[in-house]
Order: sequence, then C-alpha cells, then structure tokens
Amino acid sequence: MQMNKQTLKEDGFTGFQSFREMEINRVPQVPGIYAVLKPEGFQPLFLAKSVGGQFKKRDPSLFQAALETHWIEDAEVLYIGKAGAGTAGTRGLRQRIQELADFGRGKPVGHWGGRLLWQLADSQSLVIAWKELEAAEVNSTEAAYQAEFISLCGRLPFANLVQARGKG
Repeated sequence: MQMNKQTLKEDGFTGFQSFREMEINRVPQVPGIYAVLKPEGFQPLFLAKSVGGQFKKRDPSLFQAALETHWIEDAEVLYIGKAGAGTAGTRGLRQRIQELADFGRGKPVGHWGGRLLWQLADSQSLVIAWKELEAAEVNSTEAAYQAEFISLCGRLPFANLVQARGKG
C-alpha cells in the first residue's frame, strides 16, 4: 500500500493543481488538511538556497546533506499540513494554502512548516491537494495521515519536520 494521488483521491482529496497553475479562488474557505505531492517524473534537485520567504529574518535553507537525509525516493507525498478555522472562524484551506504558496514565492509570511519544499528546483511544479473537514476533525486527521505515512515509509514526509499531535 502507498499514499499517493490515487489513494488520496479515493479518500476525498480534491484539487491536485500545481502551485504554478493553482487558482486560489477554487480552494474552499473551510477547515481541512492538505498534501503536497511531487508530479509524475519529478527528480529532486536541491537548491543551495531556498526560494522561500525569510519570515522574521530567518533563512529557511538547510544544507544539502540535511535535505538528502529527509528525502524519501519512492514517496509521492512530500508534505501533509492542516488548516483550521482560526479563532474568528475565518481561516481555512484557502488562506493556509495561500500562505504556503506565498512563502514559496519568497514572501515573508508565517508558513515555516513545509519550508523544505522551497529548496527543491522547480518547486512551483509541486502539486497541492486538499480535503475538507469539520473543524473538530482537523488535528486528529492530520495526525492520522502522518501516522499512516510513517507506517508506510518509516518516517515523516520529506517536508514535515515535526509530527502532528491529534488533539481536538
């Protein structure tokens, strides 16, 4: 068993657009989880310096040896993240995915999670998909998908550096 585009589609994920072609207004403004996948035929080429934004003047770059350590050759899923409703109930997938995309375009926004994505050459070809959830399910679902990935691959996806906790 693998975690890939097909299995995510079967689990209710939608979208599957590259960051380059993504139409942010098609992303729902509701809570959920999202996954970043490598496109078919993608070969990793690690950049010496990340194209990601420097939030609070922190450079998101890692040394190539660290990137190579995190890379999982046969894994299609590179990152699993979440988008809660926020305290005012106005956040959600659209805002969180927009922050991720903006960070990947060099803007200094607060999306430090997934920063390894932006040290891959042609990172704008990476694919984003999402799954809508009730707000109370977001944390536990993100944790469950990460746990499933670990059971399949032995560790977290490439750009997940911290394992999610399943608190409600």
